[in-house]
Amino acid sequence: MSAHNSHAAHGHDDHGHDSHASNEPHSTLSGYMTGFVLSVILTAIPFWLVMAKVISDRPTAVLVLGAFAVVQILVHMYYFLHMNGKIEGGWTLLSTIFTVVFVAIAIAGTLWVMFHMNSNMMPTHTDMPAMEQAAPGAQPKTSP
Repeated sequence: MSAHNSHAAHGHDDHGHDSHASNEPHSTLSGYMTGFVLSVILTAIPFWLVMAKVISDRPTAVLVLGAFAVVQILVHMYYFLHMNGKIEGGWTLLSTIFTVVFVAIAIAGTLWVMFHMNSNMMPTHTDMPAMEQAAPGAQPKTSP
């Protein structure tokens, strides 16, 4: 068997392409540069917003910075990780969406449990004197 025949037997053609090449991401310098420029802009704007104290209301600042973070994640996923609905029949994107939903549910559930445990189980500062008097074996306080 010649080298050419063994090469063809492994499923490769003479042009350096195989049947799955159309599904793989095609990276270009302009695509990477677009992603880089967007990443720099999406980093510089929130940095300026915080350093210049443009937004004084804390909840609004958290929402705005969170929105910039989400957009930055999407830019990285598209331009650098090449995640879209075409790659691998969309399974990569679908598994990423599932992971994000699962993590969001886990974080929301954890925060919900911690909030309710804190509000239902922890004594408040106004309850502390009553708790000290009601404790078994506690000595009543006498004033001099």
